[in-house]
Amino acid sequence: MPVPSAEFKKALKRLSDKEKEALLLRAARRDAELYDTLSFELLPNVTTETVFEEASDRIHELFNVAVTGRLLNRSLTKALQKATKEVARARRVTKDKRLEIDLNLYTLRLIFDNYTGQFDSVYAGFYTATARLATRTAQLVTQNLHEDLWLEYKADVDDFLAQLHGRGKSRGLKFELPQELALPD
Repeated sequence: MPVPSAEFKKALKRLSDKEKEALLLRAARRDAELYDTLSFELLPNVTTETVFEEASDRIHELFNVAVTGRLLNRSLTKALQKATKEVARARRVTKDKRLEIDLNLYTLRLIFDNYTGQFDSVYAGFYTATARLATRTAQLVTQNLHEDLWLEYKADVDDFLAQLHGRGKSRGLKFELPQELALPD
């Protein structure tokens, strides 16, 4: 993202309020993420909870559409990649790390409630992508949240990690899959 120059800032200050408003509306119409960010910042009824609801609905829809694909494992892998992008977008809009963790856990719950049968497929893509998401979620909890909040997420993360370790494919992963969410002593 380019850094606005001093000359650009001066030119922006010279604009009238009406011209600034027109420029901002034009930019918001072109960029959906900018529109969502501005809505979150400016509108009182757009909260972290509403962003979570909208993102979780889009993630749910991504997986519903994936089930209609011919190659289910590949379709689920693509849906998981798009869901990860949706989570990143929600985090960029709100700048809330806890929202990212909650959406990751929502995605993992959706997968473990409905699609664990695909972990046994000869294609390891969906299993590997799910394991990466679980590992990333565990890292996010320990890196971005206060230690008091770790207990809130420990049961869910440990359950997902245990289920992933219960599969034979866990030995063939090219990265370290943690056994559990490590709590400080």
